[in-house]
Amino acid sequence: MARTIKALFPSRREVELAVEHLVQEYGIERTDIFIEPAGQQNSSGAQPAGADVESGHPGESTDARGAAYEGELLVSVDMNEDESDAVREAFREAGAADVTVS
Repeated sequence: MARTIKALFPSRREVELAVEHLVQEYGIERTDIFIEPAGQQNSSGAQPAGADVESGHPGESTDARGAAYEGELLVSVDMNEDESDAVREAFREAGAADVTVS
């Protein structure tokens, strides 16, 4: 039986960690994972930061803490029922604020 698990994340970094765990460690197909803003705010930021900044340039920092990320992100995964424990665990390990199963 197919299920959908949804999780709310405070930032894009946590989402990226969760997706990597799901795909690489648990074998979930990337096409079964959906990411969207939880509201109307900009979830991608307005300034390059973190991995988006090439290191070594004067005045540029690779520190993501200064990024202008706003708004939470909602991640949902369509999966088989036997995968639900693994998906919930990956979400919690990555820092999900709220996890629901439907």
